[in-house]
Amino acid sequence: MNNGVIMQYYHWYISNDGTLWDKLDKTANDLANAGFTALWLPPAYKGSGGASDVGYAVYDLFDLGEFNQKNTVRTKYGTREQYLKAIKTAQDAGIQIYADVVFNHKDGGDEIERIFAQEMDWNDRNRPVSDWYEIAAYTKFNFSGREDKYSSMKWYWWCFDSLSYNADTKRADKLYRLKDKHFETEVSQEHGNYDYLMANDLDTGNDLVRGELMYWGRWFVDTTGVNGFRIDAVKHIRSTFFRDWLNHLRVHFGGREIFSVGEYWSQDTDALHGYIASSDGRLSLFDVPLHFKFHQASRQGSSFDLRSIFDRTLVKEQPALAVTFVENHDTQPCQSLESPVEPWFKPLAYALILLRREGYPCVFYADYYGAQYQDKGRDNTLYSHSFLIDKFLKARREYGFGDQHDYFDHPNTIGWTRLGNGAHPGAMAVVLTNSAPGNKWMNVFRPNQEFYDATGHINNIIHTNNDGWGNFPCPGGSISVWLQK
Repeated sequence: MNNGVIMQYYHWYISNDGTLWDKLDKTANDLANAGFTALWLPPAYKGSGGASDVGYAVYDLFDLGEFNQKNTVRTKYGTREQYLKAIKTAQDAGIQIYADVVFNHKDGGDEIERIFAQEMDWNDRNRPVSDWYEIAAYTKFNFSGREDKYSSMKWYWWCFDSLSYNADTKRADKLYRLKDKHFETEVSQEHGNYDYLMANDLDTGNDLVRGELMYWGRWFVDTTGVNGFRIDAVKHIRSTFFRDWLNHLRVHFGGREIFSVGEYWSQDTDALHGYIASSDGRLSLFDVPLHFKFHQASRQGSSFDLRSIFDRTLVKEQPALAVTFVENHDTQPCQSLESPVEPWFKPLAYALILLRREGYPCVFYADYYGAQYQDKGRDNTLYSHSFLIDKFLKARREYGFGDQHDYFDHPNTIGWTRLGNGAHPGAMAVVLTNSAPGNKWMNVFRPNQEFYDATGHINNIIHTNNDGWGNFPCPGGSISVWLQK
C-alpha cells in the first residue's frame, strides 16, 4: 500500500473488560483520518485464560467469543459479533485489518492423557537427558462448549511433538519430547533446535494438523473478511509451513494477495534473510534489529552514533519485506522481551520509520494512546506521543514521496530530504539530534522557497538559497520536520 501505516491496536495490559472491539468500531474513522491504513488486531479467539487471556495461550481457534468455554463467552476484547462489526466499520473507513495468528502451540487442554515422553536438555534440544517414561499431559482438547460447530476435530497427544507441563508433578520445568515424535526442522537453530516455545507444541508435520490449520485459514477469512495476518513465533515453526499455508489461501481466494508479516524474534539480520529465503519471500518480517537499535540509542544518548542507526537492519538490506516498529506488546516494560525505547527518543524513532521511503511502519497502541499499568511490583507509564505521530502521519501522507537523499554525516545530527513527485510536489527536510541543538545543510532542490517546522518546535521560517540548499535546524535531543510552504 502506497505510504501505508499499520497500528498495532492493543498492548499487553489493555483492560480485559471486553470493550476493545467496540472502541475500534467508534474510532475507526478517526484513525483513518489520522493516516492509518491498516490495523493489526490482537488474537480474537478463545485462550486458556478465558476473559483475561491476551490471546497467545491459544485454546480454540474457532471460538471468536461465541461459546461458553473457559468460563466465558467473550474474549478479553469482546464477542464475535462485536469483532465482525468492528472489522466491517474499519474496512468501510478504508482501513485494512490484519489478524493475529498463533499456530505454534495450544494450551488449556480439557483432559489428561497418559503418554510416554523423554526429557531433553533445554539448552541443547537434540540431547536426551532421561529414558522414556510415562507422564500425564493435558493434550486432549474436546471443545465441548462449541459442540462441533465449524469443526468436529478433537486434538489428542499425537497432534503435538513436545510440551513442558507434567500433570503428575504439577511442574513445567522439564522439556518433554513425545514418544515417536521429533522436533521440527526448518526452525531456528538456537539451543540446537528452537521448535519448542511453550504449552503443547503443534506438530505441523502431521497431516491432520496441517489439514485443520489450512481449513481454519479458509474459514477464518470467509468469516471475518480480514485482509491479512500477523503471524506469531515463526522462528519456532517450519518455514515452509507458512509458505504453503499462504499459497493455499491465495489459491482458495482466487489469487487474491493476502499480506502477512511474521514475528521472527532475532537481532541477527542474517537469520531474517534466511527465513525469508526458505519461505520463498511469502511474508514480510518485523525489523527486530532496528527495534534494538532504537532501544540502544535511547539508552546511550549522545554516545550513540546516529550514522549507524540503520546498519545491519532489515529495512536497509531488504526494505520491501521489512515491517518497521518502535515498540510492541512484548517489548513493553514487564513483558517477556522487555526492551523499551526511552520516551525522549520515541519521536526520533517514529520519524525514522514514518518519514522515510523504506519499510512498512507500525505504530504501537500504547505509544499513541498512552498506557498505565502495574505488574511485578512496578508502576509503569507509557506516554502518548500522538501529538507528534499525527504530524508525522500528515507529513507522510502529503510529502512522503519521490527521491530520498540522506545526510548521515555526523554522529549526533542526521537528516534526509524527500523531493516529492508530480502528484505531490512539496519537498520535506527532516533533521534530528541525540545531543545538543543541531542543524543540517541539505539540498531540497527548491530554490528560494520557504520551509516551516511542522512539529512546531521552531517557529522561524527557513529560506533556501538560489541553488535549493537550506540550513535546517532542530532542538537538542529532538527533531524538526521542515515542509515546503
